[in-house]
Amino acid sequence: MASVTISNVRKNYGAVSVIHGVDIDIRHGEFVVLVGPSGCGKSTLLRMVAGLENISAGTIAIDDRVVNHLEPKDRDIAMVFQNYALYPQMSVAQNMSFALELARVDKATIRQKVDAAAAILGLEPLLDRKPAQLSGGQRQRVAMGRAIVRNPKVFLFDEPLSNLDAKLRVAMRAEIKGLHQRLGTTVVYVTHDQIEAMTMADRIVVLNAGRVEQVGTPLELYDRPVNRFVAGFIGSPAMNFIRGTLQAGQAGLKVASGAVMAVGAYPSEFAGREVELGIRPEHIQVVETAGLDARVEVVEPTGSETHVVVDTGGEKLVALIRRRMPISVGDGLSVAFEDGQAHLFDAESGQRLDLEHGAR
Repeated sequence: MASVTISNVRKNYGAVSVIHGVDIDIRHGEFVVLVGPSGCGKSTLLRMVAGLENISAGTIAIDDRVVNHLEPKDRDIAMVFQNYALYPQMSVAQNMSFALELARVDKATIRQKVDAAAAILGLEPLLDRKPAQLSGGQRQRVAMGRAIVRNPKVFLFDEPLSNLDAKLRVAMRAEIKGLHQRLGTTVVYVTHDQIEAMTMADRIVVLNAGRVEQVGTPLELYDRPVNRFVAGFIGSPAMNFIRGTLQAGQAGLKVASGAVMAVGAYPSEFAGREVELGIRPEHIQVVETAGLDARVEVVEPTGSETHVVVDTGGEKLVALIRRRMPISVGDGLSVAFEDGQAHLFDAESGQRLDLEHGAR
């Protein structure tokens, strides 16, 4: 196990800056996921930790040893790539042992390490096969086995599940998380899929345009996003946003249609402020009375829940309904927000506004 400390790291390609002074502290044995949209810099940051990209400024330390100028092979890390990067002419066992052979490890030790990794990953029946004879999930396990045999201080994963189908991605998520729990090795994992991040991470680092937006546990980011970007990125279906003006006397949020939506208590000095209200789909309730009039535009049943898009007079909202109820396109409904679940963000800066002086 090892800690990884990223301090004021920057990356420039000529005059173009893509990483802008990133600071991240990763603890011993922690599973940290770097997540964000395409082009946010997460893979570039991972490659700098691996030594595959040069650092323009700042430092990266593994176990308090600055590794800026060390070759990848000298950093005591192992990387699992999106495309597996297996040697097609080699068997599974040869792929797993290749790095150890290059390091001149004795054959008995190599065999012991390969057998141990194969047992962990269920690869024993496949050791003599070539990559072309394996499924996508099996190839990914071989790539993981090749990393395990090196017994590195840090595992680096660069979108390892992107090439798998949806069902296999779910199975491999559990497999990688279980592997981490068994080995206890520090993991830095890159993905654009926030569901992967939520289900696998001890902590999540949300990146946007080369900057860290927020670092926290999955539920910290979900329940208390620091700004509109994090609120909209974390969660599926995504959070709903409604722009409006907070009314005096805590009457609620006045939206473009003229309707006033109840948002709970807020400090009196917020009155007159332009904001965006955020509400998660599961916190929109269908009620009998005293709600907003809405008309159903889309119904998406998934079995365990139903996603419903409604129009509340110009404001379109997605509601997630977990109980079975007859709903059809064109139906009129009354909807309300669950008490205490509204988030408010400044309309200009996107930063979170604390309700009741930080009570939520």
